[in-house]
Amino acid sequence: MLPNTEKWAIVGGGILGMTLAHRLAQQGKNVTLFEGANELGGLASAWQLGDIVWDRHYHVTLLSDTRWRSLLGELGLEQEIEWVETKTGLYADGKLYSISNSIEFLRFFPLGLIDKLRFAFTIIYGSKINNWKKLEKIPVTDWLKKCSGKRAFEKIWLPLLRAKLGDNYKKASAAFIWAIIARLYAARRTGLKKEMFGYVRGGYARVLSRFGQVLAGEQVKIQLGHRVKKVESIARDKVSIEFQNGEQETFDRVILTTAAPIAAQVCAGLSETEISQLKGIEYQGIICASLLLKKPLSNFYVTNITDTWVPFTGVIEMSALVDRKYLGGNALVYLPKYIPSDDPAFSLSDKELEEKFVQALIQMYPRFDRSDLLCFQVSRVKYVLAISTVNYSENLPPMQTSIPGVYIINSAHIVNGTLNVNETIQLAETAAAQLLESPNNIRLELRV
Repeated sequence: MLPNTEKWAIVGGGILGMTLAHRLAQQGKNVTLFEGANELGGLASAWQLGDIVWDRHYHVTLLSDTRWRSLLGELGLEQEIEWVETKTGLYADGKLYSISNSIEFLRFFPLGLIDKLRFAFTIIYGSKINNWKKLEKIPVTDWLKKCSGKRAFEKIWLPLLRAKLGDNYKKASAAFIWAIIARLYAARRTGLKKEMFGYVRGGYARVLSRFGQVLAGEQVKIQLGHRVKKVESIARDKVSIEFQNGEQETFDRVILTTAAPIAAQVCAGLSETEISQLKGIEYQGIICASLLLKKPLSNFYVTNITDTWVPFTGVIEMSALVDRKYLGGNALVYLPKYIPSDDPAFSLSDKELEEKFVQALIQMYPRFDRSDLLCFQVSRVKYVLAISTVNYSENLPPMQTSIPGVYIINSAHIVNGTLNVNETIQLAETAAAQLLESPNNIRLELRV
């Protein structure tokens, strides 16, 4: 174990950075956590929406999210989870369908019986696959067409792939869809009777507040409003961090949890190979609108959308999961639009997006009226989801960089999972354990 006088810095105060700080501090490390925003949480942060405070993006806890539930237990919040059995909708060909169970799915008319059975087979078969590395070598389109057939692929899988990845679906491997199937079916593999969705009363604002208190109690120094400008090695095996606010500090070890393109930009002294690998990771961004409404749109928590004219890629009705008493008696809806990180849609104003999105809702939900809208706010994040391309894990840069004492650990290193809080915590805990064991010879990977 390294001397406790050694100074560690973690750049990025999202769940990944907070969990790393937590685990290192538990082992007596001197840790400072830097976050560019004025609040902790990153993608899990909360914000003011009208008269309420709730999550900036939509999140859900599954019964099978054991890492996340264990951490909530450490924070004294696991007993605060509300568990709800939710329903799922599908908007296709201008109509809204319920596909909340097998019978409803079989009644869904755009597919014939054989197509439906092959679609169901794909999900069941995918849930039983353990060797994800084989799937990483196969394009997702090839695998889905082979398992589900051409019609099921074109009618169901292709619109959903486009909704999540845009034209980048052509680059994704079969491991991308496997990871989604694996998470949703993890509860069944571990013997749980059925999957339910959960949330902590008070949302992530409450979780992050408590997490921050725990970190402070562990002597983690939290520095908000510190956006990194430059990280470089200096004399005597020290690492200097320069921030955009003009401040500069020196540490023995620095962990960056920022997205790969940002890490490549701020780390001075990386090799050309490292820079190429970091910049080679392709990301999807997100425009996510939060709508506070007087009344619900439907009773579906998630409504998947296959019609390409709709300007968002799904409807997540949080108030179908969260008791409306926590939302001031109102309904809360998220309208995400996944787009490439350089998409011009990022420059659209909130008003422009509101006009497009609200008009679509009026067409989709006849009972919805513009007067039902109480608040409309937009979150924009350019680097959200690293696309699981063919042979993705083989092209990732090492987490230990060529700069002495500098590590880059971010969500792109979740090579066999999806971007969710449970997988993020697993990555943080795996990385922390190896950093503590052998910080000068680290070969990190997310193990299954």
